[in-house]
Amino acid sequence: MQENKHSVILEQKKNLTVSGVDSVSSFSEAKIVLSLVGGDRMSVIGSDLKITGFSKMSGTFTAEGEVMGISYGGKSFAARIFK
Repeated sequence: MQENKHSVILEQKKNLTVSGVDSVSSFSEAKIVLSLVGGDRMSVIGSDLKITGFSKMSGTFTAEGEVMGISYGGKSFAARIFK
């Protein structure tokens, strides 16, 4: 069974790096949906979003643009961290 480990780094609401990504489910300039190892999903909402890199082998995903929000597993990212 794969471990459900990942990390999210957002720099100045412009540069996003996510580890533990299994696949990119969908993408547009306004929304990117990622499937994470272990079956969870993450949605990135913003404008002018561009995928700058994705390695299936390492599970590393990078994007840039104006990030306005991140939803994780159906809940907001902040709600999951600050229970």
